[in-house]
Amino acid sequence: MFPVVQELAADGVPVAVTCRVLNVSTSGYYEWRSRPASERDVEQAYLMHAIREVHAASYGTYGHRRVHAELTMGRRLEVSHGRVERLMRSTGLQGVHRRRLRGCTRRDEAATPSADLVERRFTPDGPNRLYVADVTQHRTSEGWLYYAVVIDCFSRRVVGWSIADHIRSELVVDALQMAIWNRRPAPGFFNDTATTEIYTSWAFGHRLREAGLLGSMGSIGDCFDNSVAESFFATLQTELLDRSTWPTREGLANAIFAFVEGFYNPTRRHSTLGYLSPADYETRWALTGSAGPLDENAA
Repeated sequence: MFPVVQELAADGVPVAVTCRVLNVSTSGYYEWRSRPASERDVEQAYLMHAIREVHAASYGTYGHRRVHAELTMGRRLEVSHGRVERLMRSTGLQGVHRRRLRGCTRRDEAATPSADLVERRFTPDGPNRLYVADVTQHRTSEGWLYYAVVIDCFSRRVVGWSIADHIRSELVVDALQMAIWNRRPAPGFFNDTATTEIYTSWAFGHRLREAGLLGSMGSIGDCFDNSVAESFFATLQTELLDRSTWPTREGLANAIFAFVEGFYNPTRRHSTLGYLSPADYETRWALTGSAGPLDENAA
């Protein structure tokens, strides 16, 4: 525990307070500090420094599982999951957690559309074979900001997006257009969307047909029919949107861009992907032709 005391003392926490909380001797700490550092002490200090770096780089969102994955898979350190958990607990580091759902919308059987071609099969065997699209909104002091995304179900990567202060059809058309420009999907793949007016608009349907793409639409009022997009929005809400207040639309738009393009796509480790990031998952598939099966119950 003495390395932990030393870490906290460097952060300005009184030694006596830390020793009392950790139930260790203050005199023992000072005696330990006066001795030459042992190999284990050096290893412990290095590990704690690495844990703090990983946690900070994740926007302070990673819990012990993702921190352990980054240490072992990203930094090639040999450390047990239990040790990472204990060290994080001893220093008060923790991840952010999604709020427990009190309920969710269910399928309206009387209004289920006939255009649901996906039927909740969200595990394609390669990239650019199944996309999902949806829109979320978040309040700023200037008013609402709307964010449309297109996500590749294979890697959970955001391949197209659009941000605006309105929710007209061009919002989702621009997100779809970005996905088409970025990925050049082959004609005939599915684009599964929420059942909302902007996704049933002529402009959105026309852009799909121009690209030779098949449109699919989940049932009305059922969150599970677009669960990949819903999961992404829950991550965005928990790890970014709900952790700050946003005075301006521009500030929020910049924060969303930095989070998605600077963290979520290239580096955020997904339990769904075996703790690879979307970019790494696609790279592994490109190199080996296989990236492992997706776990639909993970996030």
